[in-house]
Amino acid sequence: MPTQAAPTPPPAEPLPSSSDSTSPTEDAEADAEGTPSRSGPVGTVSWGTGTLVGVFTGLLYGGAKEANANVSKDAEVMLKMGSTTDKREQYRLMRDAMEKRFIRVAKGSLVGGARLGMFTATFFGIQNLLIENRGVHDVFNIAGAGSATAAAFGLICWVQLKLAEKANLEIENSKSSSDLQGNQSRVGAAIDRLESSLRK
Repeated sequence: MPTQAAPTPPPAEPLPSSSDSTSPTEDAEADAEGTPSRSGPVGTVSWGTGTLVGVFTGLLYGGAKEANANVSKDAEVMLKMGSTTDKREQYRLMRDAMEKRFIRVAKGSLVGGARLGMFTATFFGIQNLLIENRGVHDVFNIAGAGSATAAAFGLICWVQLKLAEKANLEIENSKSSSDLQGNQSRVGAAIDRLESSLRK
């Protein structure tokens, strides 16, 4: 019986060139269909995702902080409500207190969300910029982004503090000058009245 040659294996597929393949980090993150799940190196956070998480966290934190700060004001309202027997007045006091509380909590939520959202957007933006420019994702990018963000927000806080001090100084100066003018006019008016009464 003649021996048959072993069947030849099918030809191997050529390796794809680097231009049409995904990076090794993307291959590790590929899902079942083989499509990559992210566009950056493993461990990086998308700028938009980080910003949204920061905004929502800030909304929750700011609202909770304002809600907790208003507990003493609620006690004041309860004391006022107990001092009146008129039901309409009690309802009006309660409605006014709830409206003010809602406005304070909403304002705290919006301010907290904007602040933390800006902070996280700045941090992740600088971090992604450093990753692109350096070509690696390591702890130095995180430290650099954190330092730059902290420095920027520290500068913003310092400028805000200086502007508030200057505004308070201007307010005090305007009050003291108007008080002096008011006192001088009152004193002048009193002197005029005294002189007129002495002349009679």
